[in-house]
Amino acid sequence: MTVPSAPSPLGGAAARLAVTRTRAVAVAAALAMAGGATAMAITSSSPAAAEPGAVVVSEDFSSGSLPASWNAVDGAWKVENGRLYGTSASANANNKITFGRHLNDFRFEATMRFESVSAATRWASLGIDVSADGATPWWIATMRSGTTATNGLEFAQRTTADAWVVTNTAAAPYAAGTGRDVRVAVEVHGNQARWIFDGREAMRTSSLRRSTDGVQALFVNGGTVSYDDILVTELPPNGYLRPEGSPFTVIAHRGASAAAPENTLVAQEIARKGGADWIENDVQPSKDGIPFILHDDTVDRTTDGTGNIRNLTAAQIKALDAGSWFGPQYVGERVPTLAEQLADLRTRGGNLLLEIKGKHTRDEVATIIQVIRDERMMSRVFVQSFEVDALKYTYELAPELPLGLLRSSLDADPVAISKELHLTAYNPDGNALLAKPEVIAPLHAAGVAVMAWTMDSASLWQRLERIGTDAIITNRASELVGWNSAFMQRASAEPTVEIASPADGARLDRAQSPVIAVAATNADTVSVTLDGEKSAAGRQLDLAELTAGRHTITAEVTGPEGTATATSTFTVTVSQAGLGYLILTSGADESAVNTMSVKLAHGQYAQLAGWVDRQAGEAVPAEAAAVIAADARALAPR
Repeated sequence: MTVPSAPSPLGGAAARLAVTRTRAVAVAAALAMAGGATAMAITSSSPAAAEPGAVVVSEDFSSGSLPASWNAVDGAWKVENGRLYGTSASANANNKITFGRHLNDFRFEATMRFESVSAATRWASLGIDVSADGATPWWIATMRSGTTATNGLEFAQRTTADAWVVTNTAAAPYAAGTGRDVRVAVEVHGNQARWIFDGREAMRTSSLRRSTDGVQALFVNGGTVSYDDILVTELPPNGYLRPEGSPFTVIAHRGASAAAPENTLVAQEIARKGGADWIENDVQPSKDGIPFILHDDTVDRTTDGTGNIRNLTAAQIKALDAGSWFGPQYVGERVPTLAEQLADLRTRGGNLLLEIKGKHTRDEVATIIQVIRDERMMSRVFVQSFEVDALKYTYELAPELPLGLLRSSLDADPVAISKELHLTAYNPDGNALLAKPEVIAPLHAAGVAVMAWTMDSASLWQRLERIGTDAIITNRASELVGWNSAFMQRASAEPTVEIASPADGARLDRAQSPVIAVAATNADTVSVTLDGEKSAAGRQLDLAELTAGRHTITAEVTGPEGTATATSTFTVTVSQAGLGYLILTSGADESAVNTMSVKLAHGQYAQLAGWVDRQAGEAVPAEAAAVIAADARALAPR
């Protein structure tokens, strides 16, 4: 889509973060390719020295004061009760505090709580690329207190002209409101970012325009917001790996080729409007060396002309009709040059997965790269090819471009060839991948993404998701976007478990008989222990058999998506009523029960303990006597 030109409503009007499970490598630290349009050129940022997993900022405000290195640019900022409070006096005040350092690949997370707001449209943000002095331009990931609005979450830029450019919006699953802690996070890889709300991905962007020195920040607008547990960590540089639980990256094969003539600008526009993250197209040179977007060796199938593309001049190719073969509404569509396609993507939004089609000389590859440079699209193009030489030339000439190796069948050692060719992604035929899904884990462990082609049905997408595929190249991009949306709304399949009884922290006397009650979801097995010994859900506890003091129940469940545990610690207390219960249920003979009851009624606890010790195993069963005597001594005055 096209970036809105109107000002954003930003300027006008809880949970603990569930940690995504990792694959064989720390894939949860990686970011899948993000979608979204932009109406600007993307400037490559200078990457920081990456140490994946390194903690750059960790702040819980327990010191009671602002960290020394943090810069309260504007607004009122204070630390109180172990939280950072930011106050903005009006909806026109975008107040901020900056900290951290410039990073290319990082995760920024925080606990946020709206304390008060002037309206549900007011917001707080994680600043993901902000000048240390707060000067524009800057980029933010925003959350409104009315988070369920269609623009409850946003990626937005404040420009040097103090205007808003909102690139992406989404609704959160519930409203943050006021007084509620929400754990939020943003994962950033260069110009790509992922907005994570309470542990679930809410939206993506590939529209960030990164600076070379921007740091992190917190923002508040039109209210008071508190922040806690700020954590910034570096991520591995490959932003094309799909974290577990996130949807596919959608790559439109030859544009929206099921709805429009392939490899044309109209196909590109339809794919863009349909929400595709990337456009996949093919490039080949004309007779006079101009790179054109065309799949076949000849123009015969997709134009009204004939002949090999390499035998036709640019002027001859531009005179061809590339749309009428597909449908009468597309009469007059032309074969675009690579430069025209890139210019369209730069100004109207989108990213390009560019296949270098067929054999190319080093000079021909150099021409392609020069066009990409001239169009200022180096940070938004991913090069793939079946031709190993084309990838080698690309790496020699432009090592910053991500590379993907296309394969009809799998290599004997995909990891080895990925390392040899400096691949960012290994891109096999989807059916070949489904026949041997075990290749994915070692590729991920090596930091290599997997993009499957060309898969066009929901049943295949589901199978590819289950084996961990990162991206799908498809002729049905809009349908896959819809499938992704449904996937993101699914209920979590991870197991959960809760011990409902005895409640954690409960204090129980001997007369009570609680039942171990365990509530679990998505679980195939449930195991329960009491003080480390095997027990069972549904078991009625006889507190007369337990020692006085603390006891711990642990429940562990397993399911297809992992394991979960819960614990509950309760205390067996000593009381006169509980001791009476022990006496009456002890199994002692009648005269012994009467004697013990009289001593209990008169508060003669020490005498009771001594008498029971002497009668243990005779008038009073030994096991019951031991518990009665212990409780009596606990009640005896000291």
